[in-house]
Amino acid sequence: MKPRATVVGGSLGGLFAANLLRSLGWEVEVFERVGDDLAARGAGIGTHTELLAVLAKLGIAMDERLGVEAGDRICVDRDGREIYRTAWGHTMGAWANDYRPLKDRFPAAHYHFGKTAVSFQENPGGITVRFDDTSEVRADLLIGADGLRSTIRAQLFPHIEPAYAGYVAWRSIVDETAISAATRKWLANKYWFVLPRSEMMLCYQVPSKNPASEPERRDWNWVWYRPVNDALLRDISTDASGRHHALGIPPPLLRPDVVSRLKREAKELLAPQVGELVESSQPFFQAIYDVESPSLAVGRTLLLGDAAFVARPHVGMGVTKGAMDALCLFNSLKTQPDLDAALSRYDNLRSEFGRRCVARARRLGSYIEAAARPERGWTPAQLDQRPERVLHEVAAALADIPELALEV
Repeated sequence: MKPRATVVGGSLGGLFAANLLRSLGWEVEVFERVGDDLAARGAGIGTHTELLAVLAKLGIAMDERLGVEAGDRICVDRDGREIYRTAWGHTMGAWANDYRPLKDRFPAAHYHFGKTAVSFQENPGGITVRFDDTSEVRADLLIGADGLRSTIRAQLFPHIEPAYAGYVAWRSIVDETAISAATRKWLANKYWFVLPRSEMMLCYQVPSKNPASEPERRDWNWVWYRPVNDALLRDISTDASGRHHALGIPPPLLRPDVVSRLKREAKELLAPQVGELVESSQPFFQAIYDVESPSLAVGRTLLLGDAAFVARPHVGMGVTKGAMDALCLFNSLKTQPDLDAALSRYDNLRSEFGRRCVARARRLGSYIEAAARPERGWTPAQLDQRPERVLHEVAAALADIPELALEV
């Protein structure tokens, strides 16, 4: 009889694990709490060599659908004057364009939308997951890949809560036809930074969300990290009816005054061409959190991707880390004949990598956090936002990060 795995969470990390385990001969069922296809979600992502290697292992080749090569990294002031430039040449991708081939590769009959896991129980015969519709599924292995607010992690470690970092990431993807020809020419294919005091704005090209029908078109992804204290976070997470959305406010419910203020401040603080991207978009924000799990494997349950560790986006490792977690699980199951030994190997290897990712990301974001929490003691090194440092360290290649390269 084939071994069976239940994957809770049908986003990228869950799909990487599900596809890789099927290639080992496992029977895999994926359960996603969202009720519809996820391809319309997500934004731009960094594309590391390690991510491309896992995609290639699954027969998904890099082409114009998955990435656009960004040229030099350039930091400009609010008037658009160049402050610092460094050669770059990394490939930037779009979340949806990785999701789609992974989702298409997995058998649709074994991917279940609208299924929210509420609890699980392990006994000698296997592990049973219960869902909010009272249904149950039984398997030999449970993979929690259900993200920041993981139900699986919450049952394993009820004392672990996502820790708010003191700032948010405003972001959007802008159709290149929505901006002026002059701005498109100025932006070209470069990777732009603007660094207002205690903030960081960056933008770069990504492939169109519809690469099959529009292979030559490009979108622009922008992300603006801004310090937001607890009181202001509550305010911008409250809709026009007065309802507070503690776990994240849906973009359509953002109050018009919140969006108008953001666009007004973009004109005041950002280079005009970069500000035009903000003006031309329907922005949304994500509060930034840290999560560190004390262990990634307990019995026959393991955590993967953002359910395991959440590092601030400055390391550019969210999707790549999920892919590497899945690959480590694949290699562990392939090389270890005993399931418990395989899970122990996975735990040891990926726990250390996750802790190092979180520590590095905290350091890179400390100068933004400090503005929302000035009462804490911050060293000059933690407050350093010189472009010479930021442009070289944010989303650097793994091979260029000694503390992470050792764990690859």
